[in-house]
Amino acid sequence: MSLLDVRNLSVELPTAAGWIRPVNDISLALAPAESLGIVGESGSGKTMLALAVMGLLPPGARVSGSALLGRGENDASNLAQMNEKEWRSVRGREIAMIFQEPMTSLNPVMRIGAQIEEAVSTHEPSLSKSQLRTRLLEALRQASVPEPETRADQFPHQLSGGLRQRAMIAMALAARPKLLIADEPTTALDVTVQKQILDLLDCLRRELKLGLLFITHDLGVVAQVADRVAVMYAGRIVEQGPAAEVLRAPRHPYTQGLLAASPSLEKRKLTPIPGTVPQLTALPPGCAFEPRCALRREDCRVGVPELREASAGHAARCVLV
Repeated sequence: MSLLDVRNLSVELPTAAGWIRPVNDISLALAPAESLGIVGESGSGKTMLALAVMGLLPPGARVSGSALLGRGENDASNLAQMNEKEWRSVRGREIAMIFQEPMTSLNPVMRIGAQIEEAVSTHEPSLSKSQLRTRLLEALRQASVPEPETRADQFPHQLSGGLRQRAMIAMALAARPKLLIADEPTTALDVTVQKQILDLLDCLRRELKLGLLFITHDLGVVAQVADRVAVMYAGRIVEQGPAAEVLRAPRHPYTQGLLAASPSLEKRKLTPIPGTVPQLTALPPGCAFEPRCALRREDCRVGVPELREASAGHAARCVLV
C-alpha cells in the first residue's frame, strides 16, 4: 500500500464572492522513500494541498474525497475525515512539515533546543529530560547542524538562514514521522545553501525511508530532488509522471511554458507565459490554461479535459495528448 494515497481530493473555501476551490479533484500517490515534487506558479494550489494533508486548513473549509495515510499492512487512516483531536496524534508524529520561512515558524523567544524538545514531548510525554536531550541532539545531527549542543541553546535570531532551516528540519524529524512535507524550504536562501538543504533532504529521505512531498515553483529544484512530479494549475493537476520524463518531454503547454521561462546554462532567450493565473472565482468553462495557451483550439473551451495517458505513468490534462 502507498504511504499516501490521495483520491479526488477537493478543498472549498468561503469568500465574499462565493465558494472557491483551490484544490480541485486531486489524485496522487506517494510510496515510502519516494519524493514527489508539486510544481506551479503562485496561486496554483500547491500550499493549500499541503495544508489539507497536514490538517491545517482555514476555518470554514470544506473537504471532499480522501487522503489515505498508510499505517501498516492493510491499515490506513483517511486524513480528510479526521477531527482536530485525531489530527493532534498524527500531525508532527506521522506527518511533519517544513515551512517556507523559518523566522515566522520558529518562536523568537524560545531556544532552538526547547522548541525541538516540545515537538517530541507533545507526542511522547513519558520521556525523561535526558531522553529528550538525546532525541534533540540526534535530530540536530541528522539535520547536519554543526555544534548541536551549542546551537540547541541559541535563539533563532542567533542563527543564519541556512541554520534556521536546518533547525526546522530537525524539529520535523525529531518525532520520527513517515511523511515529510517541504513547502518551498529553500526560497529565502542563497544558492549554495539551497544546494546543501536539497542534498540534505534527499539524503534523509533515502536513509530514513521518508515519503517526501516537495512543493516548489522551481523546476531546477524538482530535477534535483524528485522521483516524480505533478504540475498544478488553478487547483488541478495538469501533468504528472516521472520527473526526468516530464522535464525532458513535457506534454502539457503549461509545463512547456514553465520550462521555457526557466533560466538554464544554455544562452537563450527566456520566454514568459503571457497573462496570469485566473481568479478561482472566474475560471473559464473549459481548460483553465486556455486563455494563456498558444496552442488553444475550440475543444479547449468546451469542458475541462481529463488526464490523458501520454506514456506509461505519464499523463497530461490536454486535448492535444
